[in-house]
Amino acid sequence: MKVGAVGDLAAGKMMRVRVGPRRILLANVDGRYFATDDTCTHEEASLSTGSLHGEFVKCPLHGSRFSVCTGEVMEEPASEDLKTYLVHVQDESIWIGLTGGDTP
Repeated sequence: MKVGAVGDLAAGKMMRVRVGPRRILLANVDGRYFATDDTCTHEEASLSTGSLHGEFVKCPLHGSRFSVCTGEVMEEPASEDLKTYLVHVQDESIWIGLTGGDTP
């Protein structure tokens, strides 16, 4: 699904997008786009209201850190990785794939 345009998200920034009922975190890491679930796996906090440092997003509630590139938990208290989604840029549009390339 198309979720935005390249100009909508500067390098080093992130935002929450909706794809159907899903809340997805879209992040721009040095000009490369990554998408994960927006909800922290520890508590029901929106990661898009946290902070992004390089490829790592920090949850605003309890400080769990995740890689937006892989979804991997980097710092507790979360213990479950984020689901990631395939991102494709075509003709200045950003697309997120919800099947056939998603990672658990």
